[in-house]
Amino acid sequence: MHLLKAVKSTYLVGKTGPTIDDYPKFVNRTVKASSNIALLNLSETNSPNLTLAEEKVFAKWETSAFVVLKGGKVLFEKYWDEYSDESLTNSFSMAKSFTSLCVGAAIREGKIKSTNQLISDFLPEYEGSDIRIKHLLQMSSGMDFGESYGDPFGFMAKAYYGTNVYDLTLSKKSSKPAGIEWKYQGGNTLLLSFILQKATGKTLSDYFAEKFWQPVGATKDALWTIDKEGGRERSYCCFYSNAKDYARIGQLMLDSGRVGNKQLIDLDYFVSSVSPVALPDEFGKDVNHYGYQWWLGNYKGVSFHYARGILGQYIVSVPQWSLVFVRLGKQRDPTRNAIIPSDLLEYFEIVERMKELS
Repeated sequence: MHLLKAVKSTYLVGKTGPTIDDYPKFVNRTVKASSNIALLNLSETNSPNLTLAEEKVFAKWETSAFVVLKGGKVLFEKYWDEYSDESLTNSFSMAKSFTSLCVGAAIREGKIKSTNQLISDFLPEYEGSDIRIKHLLQMSSGMDFGESYGDPFGFMAKAYYGTNVYDLTLSKKSSKPAGIEWKYQGGNTLLLSFILQKATGKTLSDYFAEKFWQPVGATKDALWTIDKEGGRERSYCCFYSNAKDYARIGQLMLDSGRVGNKQLIDLDYFVSSVSPVALPDEFGKDVNHYGYQWWLGNYKGVSFHYARGILGQYIVSVPQWSLVFVRLGKQRDPTRNAIIPSDLLEYFEIVERMKELS
């Protein structure tokens, strides 16, 4: 069935690709919002006017939402076309970062011993393997899943349109030793989600809701696409929510994994999450722009960490500026293997000006 759906979607995958509005096409699991939305005060808005040049930037990349938080309050908020603060749009690979947070929560409560624990402790299919949870977090498992959305017969198309992500993922075997090379692949995140379900006894959606979505005070239920009724989350993508609730996750990361006085992930796990993997990629170049499923960057000497999706979905935390911004939309710099997409740098220029006005 998954192969048939992937082949029928050849044009979509190869030409336009998956979209930000895909959730009605799939079965979804609800990620329940908080009953206490006072944990973060996002009620005050002070919106600077956009310049004509800035409007052109947002139009060029087909932006649907842009939200900026400064000091935990909304500095700027705008939506385009048919989108609003109620819209549920696809996070794409921002969901990888959410899955990493869940690993941190499971370690904090002792469900997982540490990032050095062997994955075979949870997935007996990997008995005898040297792969550890850290290797999955760092995209250094040595597994070769394939990451192309343009191949209708490839792993990503089958995972996106298929109905059995567990068997599909576990059919892949190691091609290299673990821990020696960084290679960005969503299959690593799927394996993390399987481990989390084994470790916690809960679905990924329920666990993320309990440990993060509710504690950060998310106001709206989110959706996480699953492969079939009662199935498993596509943990590498396919989490659907709105810009301001995504911003709450950015605020959590700005505050080093803490909400108020409550630490949701251990500080050392947070630090590792936003520290470079310091491994070479497949081309031999050192990877200093990735941590535990979080991206790392620098803008004019200002360091930041962020979640990012294939069509320019960003949750960006900038500690030096005490600032978070979220951009959602339909287009991104198409440069392959861009360390920092050029569109993100354009948003930084806009946010820098807004910051000076606040």
